[in-house]
Amino acid sequence: MDEGKETKKYYHISSVSKMYNIHPQTLRLYEREGLLKPSRSEKNTRLYTDQDLRELELILNLSRELGVNLAGIDVILNMRKKIQQMEKEVNQFLEYVRREFFEGREEEFEIKKDSLVRIMPAKIIKIEKVKSKE
Repeated sequence: MDEGKETKKYYHISSVSKMYNIHPQTLRLYEREGLLKPSRSEKNTRLYTDQDLRELELILNLSRELGVNLAGIDVILNMRKKIQQMEKEVNQFLEYVRREFFEGREEEFEIKKDSLVRIMPAKIIKIEKVKSKE
């Protein structure tokens, strides 16, 4: 096996259902709503990858912990995809600028690129409102 190639793990709907304590019909609903897109086997069995499981964890966090409904989850997931696409485009633009304006002057580029502030993705948390004693 090539060390550079990563073998994908696949999970059946029953396994995913047990791992996350969720009914298989709920997983099917998430697929119908377009929130999850598991692969299919030759016999049309749903096969979930590790990436699908990460998406499911986000969906469950939004739903269970934050009380977001399916429409809200769909909006949030679409916004995340758009943000990721924008980040990719900004990085491509920065690479273009580096090639066009700093070719042969890489040290200058390295110094100036640190002037941009990198922000790590934040985890979504639920904040409880504190009731005032009035």
